Amino acid sequence: MKTIFKYIFETIGYIISWMTPNDLPELWRANISHIYTGFLHRHFGSFGHNSLIAYKANKLKGLEYINIGCNTQISKGVLLTAWKEYNGENIGNPEIIIGDNCTIRDFCHITAINSIRIGNNLLTGTNVLITDNSHGANSREEMNLNPSLRKPYSKGPVVIGDNVWLGNNVCVMPGVSIGDGAVVGANSIVTHDVPSYSIAAGIPAKEIKQIK
Repeated sequence: MKTIFKYIFETIGYIISWMTPNDLPELWRANISHIYTGFLHRHFGSFGHNSLIAYKANKLKGLEYINIGCNTQISKGVLLTAWKEYNGENIGNPEIIIGDNCTIRDFCHITAINSIRIGNNLLTGTNVLITDNSHGANSREEMNLNPSLRKPYSKGPVVIGDNVWLGNNVCVMPGVSIGDGAVVGANSIVTHDVPSYSIAAGIPAKEIKQIK
């Protein structure tokens, strides 16, 4: 029976494909995303002209502490979280600032209890993490707690300059600055500052080339 229904639905899809343009699914997703953006944008601290957040985000938290510039595209499945409280306790004054003309790809995770400032023209790959915090300060006492119950702790703000490119699966950790024009290779974990106009890669990420 399952095979019969599968055949019927695939046949219906095949027939519809001859009746509609190939880009109809993409047009449909784009229109849904514009409706989704219209519903969400007033909840942000600010949301610039011609910016878009695609349907649908994985998790959104503390949008009033998140500011998005103009012409910035945020793809599906993202997590954008600014935590002022955690488990009923006040933990900070978070801010996330994302500049103009940024492209943040699918399933990226940007989370702050302190400050994350991203300049203009950021390009990310998929599954990128940018965080200014971790669960707990790694004390012996905290290690005996469920990680989800540990109070979030920040080692410092994150600053990402203009025209930065972060490859797929990059993790940008707390207290890090990435300079203008820097490129960070895929699968890298950034635990120290990356100079402007440099290429960095690895675990932990290290500067491998300076662009003159």
